[in-house]
Amino acid sequence: QVQLVESGGGLVQAGGSLRLSCAASGRTFSNCGMGWFRQAPGKELEFVAAISVSGGSTNYADSVKGRFTISRDNAENTLYLQMNSLKPEDTAVYYCAARPEYHYSDAREVSDFGSWGQGTQVTVSS
Repeated sequence: QVQLVESGGGLVQAGGSLRLSCAASGRTFSNCGMGWFRQAPGKELEFVAAISVSGGSTNYADSVKGRFTISRDNAENTLYLQMNSLKPEDTAVYYCAARPEYHYSDAREVSDFGSWGQGTQVTVSS
């Protein structure tokens, strides 16, 4: 198991930016495919972005493409999500997730990931 702790959420105005972090411990972070998901009030958990173990391949939901950037620092065991041009519809609890021993970035389903953080709230005001 890999333990994940998100941070960096908060309240921001529309058009603003936030950077989320996810600190990993336990299993080897550098051997885990990683992803970000979000859950808005009354809605299901949805895929946001994923990244390969090397960081060289990424995958985004259409709703965030061009505005969000996923990255990772394997030396620091940390995953990031840079969110720019935020919209009120981006308001959600954001979760990072790990898929151990999976090297690619094409995992997009909740069931693809085995370890989850506790989430961090992002609220975008209009």
